[in-house]
Amino acid sequence: MKKIQLLLIALSAFLAVSAQPEDPKTMHETAKTFMRTGDFDNAIIVLTRALQQDKNNLEMQKDLLMSYYLKRDYAKALDGVKALIDRDDADVVVFQIAGNVYKALEEVKECEKVYKKGLKKFPKSGPLYSEYGELLWALKDFSAIQQWEKGIEVDPAYGGNYYNAALYYFYTKDKVWSLIYGEIFVNMESLSERGAAMKQQLLQAYKEKLFAEADLLKDEEKNKSEFAKTFLQVMNKQSSLASKGITTEVLTMIRSRFIIDWYANYAVKFPYRLFDYHRQLLSEGMFDAYNQWLFGSVENLAAYDNWTKTHSEEYNNFSTFQKSRVFRMPAGQYYQVN
Repeated sequence: MKKIQLLLIALSAFLAVSAQPEDPKTMHETAKTFMRTGDFDNAIIVLTRALQQDKNNLEMQKDLLMSYYLKRDYAKALDGVKALIDRDDADVVVFQIAGNVYKALEEVKECEKVYKKGLKKFPKSGPLYSEYGELLWALKDFSAIQQWEKGIEVDPAYGGNYYNAALYYFYTKDKVWSLIYGEIFVNMESLSERGAAMKQQLLQAYKEKLFAEADLLKDEEKNKSEFAKTFLQVMNKQSSLASKGITTEVLTMIRSRFIIDWYANYAVKFPYRLFDYHRQLLSEGMFDAYNQWLFGSVENLAAYDNWTKTHSEEYNNFSTFQKSRVFRMPAGQYYQVN
């Protein structure tokens, strides 16, 4: 009898412990695991129960909305979004999620209102400028570039605006910003598919845009950016080298001479992180390897692979250096004038 009583007591204790609700933080981690594996139904189940215990938790509410969005249950996502963007503690991610939901529902006017409201609250948010510009671009509204430029100006460490602006300028008559913004983006996002595609665009732009004319300053009288005109003036001094054709080796020569000239005459007036990086690579004997990585890999992959084998020390030194650093543009180096 005593054994049965002891078993009943133990069972009661076990059931009592089991009946205790899990800690919301633990449940949130469980939900995030489901999200990472694409099991959004289970993520929603867990998050819904976690929010019963901590109903105002912003991070859990954002993950719940993202789960609905990724599950393509846009109606439920929209209900949550409307409540969340009015919260005093709504952050940039809230407005990004809201924008994605309205885009998915093709509610353009409401989506635009969300981005404007978000940017009013977070006027230095690079991601919001980037995504607002993408909305406008999808509508064939070319004022999208103004959003991307503003994003570059106020949040220069965020890469998305450089990517979008570079693509925009590739399809205009511009000879400068497509190159500069594109190269900055590649350095910020070197391992992504977008980064690899941008390398191809860069090589093409040097061939088809910058050196398409013998005189790089042709038709640049109306260019309002002094920085851009100075860039073209310095590049123009090396234009004769293009008569050999634009190859990785030729670009390395042109760009090396450009940096030497720039730092002899213009670096004080126009400090620029990208050019600082070029100068550092030149001084440390890695600029050739950098240009091979940037242009050689897309110009001729077989030749690039051969170069890495015949210049293994240079290649390994640059690779090690590149992996040890994070490239970011600082504030105060914005020179574009629309």
